[in-house]
Amino acid sequence: MSDAARSRERLPIPDETGTPTTALDARDQQPPFEPVQPVRPPESAPNVVVVLIDDMGFGAPSAFGGPCRMPTAERLADGGLRYSRFHVTAICSPTRQALLTGRNHHSVGMGVTTEMASAAPGYNGIRPRSAATLAQVLRGNGYNTAAFGKWHQTPARDVSAAGPFDRWPTGEGFEKFYGFLCAEMNHWYPLLFDGTTPLEPARRPEDGYHLSEDLVDHAIDWVRDQRSLKPDHPFFAYLPFGATHAPYHVPREYRDKYRGAFDHGWDRQREITLRRQKELGVVPEDAELAPWAQGVPHWDELSATEQRAAASLMELYAGFAEHTDDQVGRLVDALEELDALDDTLFIYILGDNGASAEGGLGGTLNEHRFASGIPDSAEFILDNADALGDATTHAHYPVGWALAMNTPYQWTKQVASHFGGTRDGMIVHWPRGIAERGGVRHQFHHVIDVVPTVLEAAGIPHPVEVDGIAQKPIEGTSMLYSFNAADAPDRHRLQYFEMVGNRGIYHDGWMAVTRHGTPWEMVQGERRRYFDDDQWELYDTSVDWTQARDIAAEHPGKLNELKQLFLVEAGRHGVFPLDDRMTERENPKEAGRLDLMGERRSITFHAGAKRLTEETAPNVKNRSHRVTAWVETDGAAAGVIIAQGGRFGGWSVYFHEGLLCYAYNYFGLEVHTARARAPLAAGSHEIQVDFAYHGGGVGRGGDVTLHVDGEQVGEVVVPKTIPYYFAFDETFDIGVDRATPVTDDYPVADNAFTGRLHRVRVDLGEDLHDNAETDRDRARFKAAHD
Repeated sequence: MSDAARSRERLPIPDETGTPTTALDARDQQPPFEPVQPVRPPESAPNVVVVLIDDMGFGAPSAFGGPCRMPTAERLADGGLRYSRFHVTAICSPTRQALLTGRNHHSVGMGVTTEMASAAPGYNGIRPRSAATLAQVLRGNGYNTAAFGKWHQTPARDVSAAGPFDRWPTGEGFEKFYGFLCAEMNHWYPLLFDGTTPLEPARRPEDGYHLSEDLVDHAIDWVRDQRSLKPDHPFFAYLPFGATHAPYHVPREYRDKYRGAFDHGWDRQREITLRRQKELGVVPEDAELAPWAQGVPHWDELSATEQRAAASLMELYAGFAEHTDDQVGRLVDALEELDALDDTLFIYILGDNGASAEGGLGGTLNEHRFASGIPDSAEFILDNADALGDATTHAHYPVGWALAMNTPYQWTKQVASHFGGTRDGMIVHWPRGIAERGGVRHQFHHVIDVVPTVLEAAGIPHPVEVDGIAQKPIEGTSMLYSFNAADAPDRHRLQYFEMVGNRGIYHDGWMAVTRHGTPWEMVQGERRRYFDDDQWELYDTSVDWTQARDIAAEHPGKLNELKQLFLVEAGRHGVFPLDDRMTERENPKEAGRLDLMGERRSITFHAGAKRLTEETAPNVKNRSHRVTAWVETDGAAAGVIIAQGGRFGGWSVYFHEGLLCYAYNYFGLEVHTARARAPLAAGSHEIQVDFAYHGGGVGRGGDVTLHVDGEQVGEVVVPKTIPYYFAFDETFDIGVDRATPVTDDYPVADNAFTGRLHRVRVDLGEDLHDNAETDRDRARFKAAHD
């Protein structure tokens, strides 16, 4: 059967019916047998490359008028099309799930990030099998598929050696995966997976290693293999970078390129960017700067020290952005060298949400610290300015720069109600399919439109069934109609938005929105916010491009009409019940999701146990706990027995110069260490570390005691502990401390226990202080660090 005659409505496509046997002797077979032909895409199907940048606002990249030089984005835009009204979901996991399924994020269970999933259907973090991914559909139609970079869609409890692996990238349609599964990653010392196998890169920063470069190296190698072995066979490569999400890790020369470039401040930068955007035609000539966010200082309200600290963090971010784009350029060059670029539908999405405000009003050198209510002073940032971008920092710029990087729109990441959270630059480059070079398209589109666009370009129908499961309809609208029709009327005319209670509804130019929360207020205060108290705004974006003028008072009827429409759309797509919890929902018990450890209070690990994420490790936070290990040594013991977290927060049990030690790293600010009074003698021993939690709320301290063979040999008081999360980009390790070290007592990576580790048991106390106990506890914790 020819490829043209194959039905592609149901996947996998059934095998061809073979030629019947007509002879006893193979030499007499008529007609002769033919080789079984693999499924192939339609003859005209292009290669597909989708590149996704993390945490970048509309006003950041130079291709859309911003100050971050991104020559590859400019090159692709000048040879293709810029989309000026392309939208995402306001936060990462939901955008990624929507991007790869063509359905709205709540429709596919991803109303928020995987680490904050709950039991509610729209928020459970589990893609229904009735919503097959783009990779599944393309692979089922004969494409080779691969993904390189940040995934962040696998249910958090499944990210362990025990799986299941069906919702890892290789279970969702990608034949090859090289990258990481969590929210962010250390770009100098990443913890990666090749398929489902955990690995750490052999090279290190001193050898010239950087994660973004590594991802593109693997992508280029894979594409070259496809072209060498199957030159007439199209491929799908998905490249979602960890950059430019914090931590901002970049070679120093990129940071230094921008030295002094932002001394004029964020208010002036908005004006400069808007002028450039008008010159590029990505906003109209009458576009206004949207209102400044209340409570965020203007540049001239900062002290000279605060200005220099803020400028240095923006210099770092801009260098990070340019470095990332340079890596995309290497992939584009490789495609060109392989004579594949002209026949590649290259979609470059410059942000999975708006610019992030999660660094707070002053910026931070450790975003986890800020997320728990502990800000960094400008003086502290400047004291460490020379180290910015290296492995000792985990930096994030201030809110003012996030607002500027979303020019000309209001608000930031998380705020789904306003374009600052949801509108990002998007570039499409496909010389064989797009006649115009350097055009701008102003049609309204959304990330759910990518799947139908690719399928239409490839001539592949959306399947009605995949692996025996009936498929839910695609909710996106193909953008292909606009490729060669600049003035074509919008086809995507209705779109709801929602994220942590921030919500909006767009219909034919009108948009009603309500902002429920403030992104940089990561820990809620004592007063609960009620959704019925939220104030709705109304904008006519056909004449007010930037949501600069709220006209709710002038058009109450239209506002009520759109509010009702939001209720209809939200009900259709699984948005209810609304949930505005942020940091608190990172606790599985409070969020109401399954936890791999469940109610177990004793877990035993063998010496070769694989690294665990925080979601799959025993939860030692806010409770008493005990670690017991059985070891054997020839003397002069060294190395790690068990560790969780790293340089920016965590704890470790280890040997240093023969002494049993325990270190608690409080957000990289203080390290409290207990050391045994004498070295461990050669032989077999039972070592034990007890942490007696002080109680009285979350984030409180504890008394630590060390024991060897039942005898107390050391102690320390830890005055404060990390209440919510140690790290997204570090792990719980047995026999070694991977990525960055909890303490400087041992080196990076080369810190494995030198003796024999038989097993380690972690016992958890009954005194767990759940953050949901009282609103008062939350308020007290935040106030203690204000």
